Amino acid sequence: MPQGVTSASLIIIILVAAAVGAAVGGMLGPNFDPAPLAVISGFIATVVAVLVRNELINRLSGVGPNDFKIPMVVAVFAVVASLAGSLAGKELLDDLGGNYSPVWVGTVAGLASALLMSMLMITYHMEAQQQA
Repeated sequence: MPQGVTSASLIIIILVAAAVGAAVGGMLGPNFDPAPLAVISGFIATVVAVLVRNELINRLSGVGPNDFKIPMVVAVFAVVASLAGSLAGKELLDDLGGNYSPVWVGTVAGLASALLMSMLMITYHMEAQQQA
């Protein structure tokens, strides 16, 4: 994957995941405790960010890898990365102290999930290039 495409993919994923995480956190915040809210927000943010990235980078511009053709095991690892990132984001806010709004919980959970999932996908695509 060319470096420009990787950078554009990361920017799209991070921005979309933060926005979607904040929106989900704001909408669902009053109904959930922080830990389940973080998991739900991070998972939804990561899935939406990957879909938007694939639509913008791969389908509209015609460059970059098509992430809809990844093996199932990598998709499972992405879900696990999303869950781990969500809970890591919540723990980060807990360590900082204070009482954070559900919007912040969703934003940080979405960011952390997207970052872990992005590292997984970059590693997967680098490995695929080396084998080709």
